[in-house]
Amino acid sequence: MILEHRARLAAAAPVGALVLLHGRGADELDLVPVLDLIDPARRLLGLTPRAPLSLPPGGAHWYVVRRVGYPDPATFASAVEQAGRWLDETTAEAGITPERIVLGGFSQGAVMAYALGLGRGRPRPAAIVALSGFIPTVEGFELDLNGDLPPVAIGHGTYDSVIGVEFGRKARDLLVGAGADVTYRESPLPHAVDPRFAAELAPWLDQALAASHPAQPRSAPPPRR
Repeated sequence: MILEHRARLAAAAPVGALVLLHGRGADELDLVPVLDLIDPARRLLGLTPRAPLSLPPGGAHWYVVRRVGYPDPATFASAVEQAGRWLDETTAEAGITPERIVLGGFSQGAVMAYALGLGRGRPRPAAIVALSGFIPTVEGFELDLNGDLPPVAIGHGTYDSVIGVEFGRKARDLLVGAGADVTYRESPLPHAVDPRFAAELAPWLDQALAASHPAQPRSAPPPRR
C-alpha cells in the first residue's frame, strides 16, 4: 500500500528530505505549514504522508490507542511496515538516500518518527524531530540504540494532558543515556506544536545535514613529473 501524501518541492535541487508525520485524527495537510518553519529556505523536499487507518472519532490514525505509551501491537506493526516501505520507495525515487532524510512528527507521528528512525533494521536518518510524542513500548518491536545515533530534537508542552510531558522527559533521558545529541525544549502549552520551537530548528537542521554528509575534501593535485 502506497500512502497518500503531499509533497512540497524544494526551491532548487533538494539536498535531502524533511518528512513530517501527523498526529491522531489529522491528515497529510496538518503539518504542511511546519515544513516551512523548520526548512524556511526550502532546501529539502518536504513530504507529509497520511496515516493508513480511519478510526473514530474521525481522521487518519497510525495505530489503535489502548494505553498511552503502549501502541496496539498489530496496528502499530502494520503502520511501521507500510510507512517504512512508503518512505524508502518515495525517497529512493527522488534520489535521496536515508542519511539525507530528517524524520519528524507530532503526537502519534512523533511515535512513528522514533520507530522509523530508531527501529531495529531501519536505516539511520540524518535527524529526528519528535513533538509531543513518546518512544513506543510494543511487543515485537525493538529499538536499536547501538552505534552512532542521529541528533534528536524533542519538544513537549508542559501542560500536555494527552501525552504528558513526562514522556518527553523519558525519551530525552533514554536517548542522552545512549549517547545521542538531544535538543530538548518544554513550552508552556497543551498538546500542540510550538511554532517558535519549530522555527528555531532551522539552524539545527542545517547542522544535522552537514554532520550526516560532510563536504568531501578536495583531492590533492597529482605530483609533477
